[in-house]
Amino acid sequence: MLKVEKLNKKYGSSYAVRDLDFTVGSGELFAFIGPNGSGKSTTIRMLTGLQKASSGSVEMFGEVMGPGKTHLKARLSFIPDTPDLMGKLTGREYLNFIASVYKIDETVFLEEQQKLLALFDLEGRLDTLIEEYSHGMKQKVALIGALVHKPDILFLDEPTVGLDPKSNRNLKDHLRDYIKSGRTVFLTTHNLSLAEEIATDILIIYNGRKLAQGTLSELREANGNASARLEDIFLELTEVDRNDPSDT
Repeated sequence: MLKVEKLNKKYGSSYAVRDLDFTVGSGELFAFIGPNGSGKSTTIRMLTGLQKASSGSVEMFGEVMGPGKTHLKARLSFIPDTPDLMGKLTGREYLNFIASVYKIDETVFLEEQQKLLALFDLEGRLDTLIEEYSHGMKQKVALIGALVHKPDILFLDEPTVGLDPKSNRNLKDHLRDYIKSGRTVFLTTHNLSLAEEIATDILIIYNGRKLAQGTLSELREANGNASARLEDIFLELTEVDRNDPSDT
């Protein structure tokens, strides 16, 4: 699904991302975690073709990704941590717009939309202007818009922020089912309990560099503690890296 090799993004003399290597296969829920300012958002913008890398490559579905690759972008969805929705549209108008962009068959669209409205408890609430929605409702509409065309790769940046507990649980269950169908989820989150609970593979990034990658069991084995929480592993790795004098 996704292959990243020697990916770098440089601003002046400073690296936002440096020598990043990883692959993500079909049917994976890949958690990409790191502190604020570690290069997560910059990486996602390069992966989705929204930003050009300084060097290195991103391949998606076996083809090099870039700003002009609209046929590749049609197979993915991306929700940033602060979705910028069209506030002067109603929720229904926004989702109809998404359906038109992705050329979804009307019957298929309406059926999938209804399932997702029920999932996020938004039935009967689509005819209000988006600008009048709460943050949580905007997040739900953004999620429905990203999921309704069933992308092969779904990029989610802090997707549970603003969600109520029921919607949060329903989203986790939906993502588990989503990857069972062979699709892929690329998740960034500061909620390490969420990553620990649902991720099939985890990459920890700090200061633009990969510190560790593997399943939770593999990360625990490398840590030497078979019962270590992801939070403990994460904090230990990033603290060691922060104190490493070779880090320049």
